[in-house]
Amino acid sequence: MKRLLCCLSLLIFTVSASAQMQKPKTPPLSPSAKVEGTIGGKSISIAYSSPRVRGRAGHLFSKDGRISKDPHYPVWRAGANAATTLVLGGDVKIGDLAVPAGTYTLFADISDPDNWTLIVSKATGEWGLAYDSTKDLGRTPMKMSVPPSMIEDLKWSITNHGHGHGVITLAWENHVASVPVDAR
Repeated sequence: MKRLLCCLSLLIFTVSASAQMQKPKTPPLSPSAKVEGTIGGKSISIAYSSPRVRGRAGHLFSKDGRISKDPHYPVWRAGANAATTLVLGGDVKIGDLAVPAGTYTLFADISDPDNWTLIVSKATGEWGLAYDSTKDLGRTPMKMSVPPSMIEDLKWSITNHGHGHGVITLAWENHVASVPVDAR
């Protein structure tokens, strides 16, 4: 009996020590992120996963770049992992597109790397690269610019300019794409 208890104790000690010595989890390659803001008294939030450039600068948005290998190219999920989600607390105009309060998925048409189009889709809960153009609420052109330096982590932002006006911006690698928001 003593021998059995001794063996059992040794086994428990070994399993416990092994569990404590496991390699720590590495952070995800594209961590979840969320940005929230208010324009004209209406709440706006964008939830997305933020991929990193990781040495691929200049090799993401070109015709033969990483994103062109996705099955729905030139439509891009504008993030990574789960599709990018937009939640509006009131009716707004994004670019020239009237968007009622609700939840949407954002995509970008990047067929021309220097002239992107924001796509607002009525489909929600999308994962990965799922895209169905029949679910589009609409599309609106984005204003493109070049950042002063390469942007490693993909970032969405919401900027309130006051008086019911603002801007939603997507910035990554060597691209900044923005679209005006009118919440009056």
